[in-house]
Amino acid sequence: MLGVLHDKQIDALLHSQVTGRIGCHADNRTYVVPVTYVYDGENIICHTREGLKLEMMRKNPEVCFEVDYMENMANWQSVIVWGIFEELSGLPAKEAMEKLIDRVSPFMTSETIHAFEPGESPERRDTKGFTAIVYQIKITEKTGRFEKR
Repeated sequence: MLGVLHDKQIDALLHSQVTGRIGCHADNRTYVVPVTYVYDGENIICHTREGLKLEMMRKNPEVCFEVDYMENMANWQSVIVWGIFEELSGLPAKEAMEKLIDRVSPFMTSETIHAFEPGESPERRDTKGFTAIVYQIKITEKTGRFEKR
C-alpha cells in the first residue's frame, strides 16, 4: 500500500535519521549532496566547510532536503522538506553545533571521521583541519510518502 505520511510521522522520520540529502540551485546548476544533520522540531541543522554547496546556498537560499528510511523495496518512508538556508553565527551557531554534536557523536566510530572540538570563533569550530560553518534550513513546507506491505 502506498500512502501519505501525516505530520507526526514526518517529524518522527526526520528525528530518527542523521543523514539526508540537500538540494541547492544557483547559476542554472542543481547540486544534491548528502549531509549529516539534526532536526530540532523546526529546523534542519547542519555544518559544512567552504565549497560548492555553501557557495550555491549563499547565492540562492531556497533549498530542498530529503531523508528516507528503507527496510526493503516494498517497505520505505521518504520525507521532502523545502526551506530557506540561514548561516548561523554567535550563540545560535554554538547552540546549533552542540545539538548536532549530541545527535551524531554516537555514530562517530571511524578513525577517519573529523572529531568536533571547540574553536576560537563562536560561529565556527576548528574541526581538525577545516573550519565548520554552521547553518540551518528554516522549514517552509514538508511532505512525506510511504509504502508498506
